[in-house]
Amino acid sequence: MRPKYRCILIISIEIPMTNCFESLYLDGYVVLDGLLTAEECDQLRCRMADIVDGMDVPEHCRITFSTDNDQLKDQGNADYFLTSGDKIRFFFEKGVFDDKGEFTVPRERSLNKVGHALHAHEPLYKKMTHSPQVQKLGLQSPVILQSMYIFKQPGIGGEVTPHQDATFLHTTPLGRVMGLWVALEDATEDNGCLWFIPGTHNSGISRRMVRTQEGYPLTNFVGQEQAYDDDKFVPAPVKKGGVVLIHGQVVHRSAPNTSDNSRHVYTFHLMETEETRWSPENWLQPTEELPFPALYTT
Repeated sequence: MRPKYRCILIISIEIPMTNCFESLYLDGYVVLDGLLTAEECDQLRCRMADIVDGMDVPEHCRITFSTDNDQLKDQGNADYFLTSGDKIRFFFEKGVFDDKGEFTVPRERSLNKVGHALHAHEPLYKKMTHSPQVQKLGLQSPVILQSMYIFKQPGIGGEVTPHQDATFLHTTPLGRVMGLWVALEDATEDNGCLWFIPGTHNSGISRRMVRTQEGYPLTNFVGQEQAYDDDKFVPAPVKKGGVVLIHGQVVHRSAPNTSDNSRHVYTFHLMETEETRWSPENWLQPTEELPFPALYTT
């Protein structure tokens, strides 16, 4: 049995990406230092502060976001969530609105995440997503599926329960989706870094979130999430500017942020399109306005 705490392989972004993929397919994730400079991280955070300052929050979207089964079902029932794949929309932490729908905390401290098309509509995030560092990953014909800015607010940043990204972003065959989780601040065990069960990317998936054919709910779960031994999770702290590459099938989670420090992250998902079928049952679908854009631009 693997020990609960062990050395996390941290690779410089300058090392050939073949080394990264060897590690990714061994454990299901790999931590890389130095994808972004501190200045680039601060620029992304500054731009998000401007976006949040100007956000207009309609009444119907004053809902919370969680990967918990019931919460995701509720979220999926909202047209606001299901049609967010080609837009920039706002998703909130629990308990940040009173019974009249007014903020109980400063608006900049209320958000769980902003998603899901920052990579398409925000020039600074688009530039980062298509950056030469990301293009060094060596994929053949990758497209960008979605992007999110995750806040993990101090004191109230909610738990992300154990899950696999392929539950929500399903392909045939499996193993064609990779997440890039870019730390815009130090991500530590205290403020809610990611935790993984190494090797679980080799065990398939047990649950899928799918669109329903008609009526409500708009999405549903097929199958059940497995029970996982907490002792098997390994923390993956990452320094500001670093990135975690995440195999679409590896089991991962993060704890609530009970510290006084936020844990801002920009994250996006890529799919290798070569001999890959994107499931039409996935909640996220390309649209006429925004087909999944190619990572490699001419």
